Amino acid sequence: MLFHRIVIESPADELLKSFGIRLTRVDEGVYVVDSAEFMAKLATAAIDAGAKFVHGITVDDVIFREEPLRVVGVAVEWTATQMASLHTDPLFVSARAVVDATGHDAEVISVASRKIPELNLVVPGERPAYSESAEQLVYDNTGMVAPGLYAAGMSVTEVKNLPRMGPIFGGMVLSGYKVAQEIIKDLRKS
Repeated sequence: MLFHRIVIESPADELLKSFGIRLTRVDEGVYVVDSAEFMAKLATAAIDAGAKFVHGITVDDVIFREEPLRVVGVAVEWTATQMASLHTDPLFVSARAVVDATGHDAEVISVASRKIPELNLVVPGERPAYSESAEQLVYDNTGMVAPGLYAAGMSVTEVKNLPRMGPIFGGMVLSGYKVAQEIIKDLRKS
């Protein structure tokens, strides 16, 4: 949906407050936030922490290594180039951790599943909507799906055959936070 307001529930409200996002309480544990403020403040915090955003790209493939088997990056193309059916070589981007937060199609994990059978990844697809349970299930199942490859947000429903969520963003916010914390912990080990 493209509404100017989005719904957040507890406990995600506390995380958003830490980024200075203003919330309006509408019921016990239920808040609405301005979607533009939500995006802008989260993006600013990510940039301030060192993240880089590249607009208009599509992940076309994953980069992997053997011994040990792991995902070590992605191959990207300009989305407009793909839409125009122009054949160009992709750009390779190496990464110590790749997060699939592409949404309902789990595009990155689907590519890895199809092209690297040794990962034993199965992408069964998501189940029909059941927001009340999906919010917690997405959070609980967020994390590493293969060495170097993580699932967050709606990609988790696709990979774990979970019910899809409705237009409530708390579970996705907490999923993103959880995967970030897991990656930090994993990278410190390596």
